[in-house]
Amino acid sequence: MRILLLAAAAALSVGLATPAAATGKMKCDAPQKSWKSMASLESKLKKDGWEVRKSKVDGGCYEVYGTDPQGRRVEAYFHPVSFKMLLSSRRGEVLYKAN
Repeated sequence: MRILLLAAAAALSVGLATPAAATGKMKCDAPQKSWKSMASLESKLKKDGWEVRKSKVDGGCYEVYGTDPQGRRVEAYFHPVSFKMLLSSRRGEVLYKAN
């Protein structure tokens, strides 16, 4: 029993020590010192008619979960310097993808 507990604790600590991985949906390459703030992106999106529920960094891009101006609940990726939309999807369906 004690061996099982030690093994479980070791496995858990390895899992916690591993950094969160990006999803791989988008990758942005820009020096972080040149990024605009996520709060600025959220403010811009709200002015453009978005409802932002959550935002985070994923793959060096800003990933936003929210409702777009058309009323669709989406997951969207934006470049952290230009705020250009790179990808917008809903339930696995790509709504927009930049070239």
